[in-house]
Amino acid sequence: MKKAAVFFLILVLAVNSFAQDKPAVAPEKNVIKVNSLALILATGSIFYEREISDLTSAQLGVGYFNYKLGDTKFNGLFLTPEFRLYVKKNAIDGFYVSPYLRYQSYNFENKADAETNKGTLTTFGGGVAFGRQWIFTKGFVIDFFFGGHYSGSSIKTTAGTEPTDINKLEGFRTRVGLCLGFAF
Repeated sequence: MKKAAVFFLILVLAVNSFAQDKPAVAPEKNVIKVNSLALILATGSIFYEREISDLTSAQLGVGYFNYKLGDTKFNGLFLTPEFRLYVKKNAIDGFYVSPYLRYQSYNFENKADAETNKGTLTTFGGGVAFGRQWIFTKGFVIDFFFGGHYSGSSIKTTAGTEPTDINKLEGFRTRVGLCLGFAF
């Protein structure tokens, strides 16, 4: 009977120690990820996120935009710094609210008329995104977010006149993403 009791006690302790293998809070503090939905729009964006505290993190996104709107071709870079507030005490893994800013600088070219219109478009704005980020075993990360922002723009024309379809890049815009990455 003593051997059965000792065996049962050892079994309970062993099972308990295996159950504590996975921590309740993600041990990772950094995430690198790529927005896979942006690739559909010929946009590449990469994000780096760093945990600041149990509830907050900071993220910086850098991207390249290569798109055609009507007769106008745009290409250039954008920066998106954000501050993330996680609902539960598990920054970088869970539901979050994220106020952010966005700076964009694009070259444009329009060959619709007999002349070619060229110049630069700069936009600056901000908004709020809501999302959920999951960190799986081995550090695999999925981040789904949506939100909206408002931006204003300034245009410098170097050749020809200002294209009419540029105003589609300013004002209220939606922001949706599905990022895949790695936490470390």
